[in-house]
Amino acid sequence: MPLEFLIPALVTLVVVVDPIGLVPTFVAITQDLPGRAQRSVALRACLIAAAILAGSALAGDWLLRTLSIGLPAFRIAGGLLLFSIASEMVFGVRIERQSRQAEEAIEEHVRNIAAFPLAIPLMAGPGAITATVLLAGRSGGDPARLAILLGVIAAVLALCFVVFALAAPIAKLLGTTANTVLSRLLGVLLAALAVQYVIDGARMALAG
Repeated sequence: MPLEFLIPALVTLVVVVDPIGLVPTFVAITQDLPGRAQRSVALRACLIAAAILAGSALAGDWLLRTLSIGLPAFRIAGGLLLFSIASEMVFGVRIERQSRQAEEAIEEHVRNIAAFPLAIPLMAGPGAITATVLLAGRSGGDPARLAILLGVIAAVLALCFVVFALAAPIAKLLGTTANTVLSRLLGVLLAALAVQYVIDGARMALAG
């Protein structure tokens, strides 16, 4: 097994996806969901993100070139989408909307937040997709290295699911007040992250 490819790929994706760093955000946007729904969100988000990153590894560079989409544009778009979620968290719109939802709408809501913002752009965002495309380029088309990269993607997303599963009990221990404060604080941090995505994309576009 080519460890010179495996180890850098694993370290790169763990750092970029940052499973531990995603835990507070997961807690904030799923705090009003029952435990079973939280686990469903975690599983769906990880599967969606894994599919996106695997697709990026196999065809990401070709797709972006075919559609004439540059990485700067992709980064700016991800930042704008993330900012919309951050604003809802800061002003409590997301929490109020969740509390008004009927029980029969929970499954649809689970699908929605699993896809956005968890899978996209937090887990499989511009950074992770870019890193995956670059790692796939380093494989030189070697099937063995591509298989290793796909295995690394699966391992990183499995780690995300484990830490998300452990996040729900922690949220219960914190209580409603602490979760509300955490949601507002994380909203501000996510807004800053979103703006940084846009700035980085603009810099890349201007430099190019």
